[in-house]
Amino acid sequence: QVQLVESGGGLVQAGDSLRLSCAASGRTFSRYAMGWFRQTPGKEREFVAAIIGGGNTYYVDSVKGRFTISRDNAKNTVYLQMNSLKPEDTAVYYCAASYSGTYYKVDAYDFWGLGTQVTVSS
Repeated sequence: QVQLVESGGGLVQAGDSLRLSCAASGRTFSRYAMGWFRQTPGKEREFVAAIIGGGNTYYVDSVKGRFTISRDNAKNTVYLQMNSLKPEDTAVYYCAASYSGTYYKVDAYDFWGLGTQVTVSS
């Protein structure tokens, strides 16, 4: 069992940066692929970024070059550094852990945090 708690969301202006953190419980954190997803009202949860295996990272096209996912296994924490934020990045951001599966699919993830709100004003 893994419990995930996100933090770091907030209200920022377009062009600003935020760093989201996701603290995980459990001693097997390093075994999980970790992902960030986001969701806005009325829309499906969307893949944002993932870090798997030996550290390979993947991003949705809309955040490539602006967002960076990283993890610190010693701290059981995964991060999402978000730069050059845009109003369209506004969403609730969720951290998730996957033991196996296709990294960009919601149903590949076994555990989810409760989310943190990111609001980007224009």
